[in-house]
Amino acid sequence: METTTERESYYKNLEQLSVLEILENINREDRTVPLAVEKALPQIEQLAIITASRMKEGGRLFYIGAGTSGRLGVVDASECPPTFGVPYDMVVGIIAGGDTAIRKAVEFAEDDTEQAWKDLLEFDINDKDVVVGIAASGTTPYVIGGLNMANKNNIITGCIVCNNGSPVAAEAQYPVEVVTGPEFLTGSTRMKAGTAQKLVLNMLSTSVMIQLGRVKGNKMVDMQLSNNKLVNRGARMVMEETGLNEAAAAALLKKYGSVRNAVENYKK
Repeated sequence: METTTERESYYKNLEQLSVLEILENINREDRTVPLAVEKALPQIEQLAIITASRMKEGGRLFYIGAGTSGRLGVVDASECPPTFGVPYDMVVGIIAGGDTAIRKAVEFAEDDTEQAWKDLLEFDINDKDVVVGIAASGTTPYVIGGLNMANKNNIITGCIVCNNGSPVAAEAQYPVEVVTGPEFLTGSTRMKAGTAQKLVLNMLSTSVMIQLGRVKGNKMVDMQLSNNKLVNRGARMVMEETGLNEAAAAALLKKYGSVRNAVENYKK
């Protein structure tokens, strides 16, 4: 299939442009990304609702992808525990080629149609779980194979792709298609496509965690207090909720380990 993400850039002779011209043109293309995401909001909504419903029943969310797409899934998954206080095995990012591929490209890892399912089986995947394939092109064999096997095992499947009518979307029960068009640098899908995928992942995981009760008001009340900045932020949240002074709020936070626990125990 012809993919818009692989079409030639609208911009020619990039090496002859000034640095400012390069930056202005990249920025011009980047401004189109949120508009493309907006068109996919109904698809994102459906995926977020079904994912939250499965996770409320004890299911987990798995991301599978290769290259940039795989790395973005790993990033989103790894940020859920510190942000929302969930267990590390609740949202899992799997990248073709294994964790080595996060830093260094593993040749032809994305071309193996059977490996994604093998990788998922290592986590004892089951029909309570949700598998979301991430692939800018929508043609990645690793992702297609993983979604195909998940479907055969009655597991909910979704995807985030940046082309219409792709094989990955055809495999997904809940496809999210954000059509970002040709890249500034021809075929470099770490740019607009990657930005679109990051935006969708932010939306998906955040909206799911809100549905799971991991946010109160607009605050990350279950965040891990893993550095001084977060401890100070947590203390301010406790102060707002209880009216305590900073020292008392910090002491309460230290005693109970999270904003939620500190506030709930104070109100008792």
